[in-house]
Amino acid sequence: MEILLALIGVGIGALSGFFGIGGGTVLVPVLLLLGFGMKHAVGISIMQMVFSSLYGSFLNWRKGTLILGEGIFVGLGGFAGGYLSGYLTPYVPDRVLQFVFIAFVLFALYRMFTAKVHEDESLCRTLPKWLLFAIGTGIGVVAISIGVGGAIILIPVLSGLLHYPVKKAVSAGLFFVVFSSVAGFLGRLAHGQIDLYHGSIVGVGSLLGVWIGIWLKEHVDNRRHKNFIVGMYTIILAIMIYKMFFSS
Repeated sequence: MEILLALIGVGIGALSGFFGIGGGTVLVPVLLLLGFGMKHAVGISIMQMVFSSLYGSFLNWRKGTLILGEGIFVGLGGFAGGYLSGYLTPYVPDRVLQFVFIAFVLFALYRMFTAKVHEDESLCRTLPKWLLFAIGTGIGVVAISIGVGGAIILIPVLSGLLHYPVKKAVSAGLFFVVFSSVAGFLGRLAHGQIDLYHGSIVGVGSLLGVWIGIWLKEHVDNRRHKNFIVGMYTIILAIMIYKMFFSS
């Protein structure tokens, strides 16, 4: 099991680097298929996100695709929301969390499918800092409660509504995961909801994977990158629906 989890970590890390997500959108369904309960899967997913988002954001910053600026305010909101989620999850049934998960994947899939590919950074829109913080808080509460970093929601917002170029939206999404995942980790650790052993195995494996994913991201154009993201969301949705309605 340990070797399998480490290999899964490499794969999840590659997806995190390439798509800018925390990895929970893929990892949670995979862990459910391996027999972990929803809340255990969420805990392992959050710990993996801490590893991959910190290292991935560092790599993106070195490559110049991560511009901190407004991301700080969204991230601080994500930290607050991620921490608050630790007080909510124990009272929410697994089935409800799974339906919320599917709803947000559907939202992300719709926004990415309908969003235009933006290359000109001058078209980027901005929002007041307080509103960025509020958006981050809302995303953090919901996302960490279902074991994802929030980038799956934030990237479609940045690309589809604020006209961010895809690569910068992806880098900003992974940076947001730093805040939300660290807060979610601390909140769940305080409540004894983190599987440190299995989470560490997946997390360490993801370090290699995130380096691979970011390297791949730099070698594809924006349009193809967007198409890959849409395909990834579709696969995630199919896995989760299969697990909920067709798996014994």
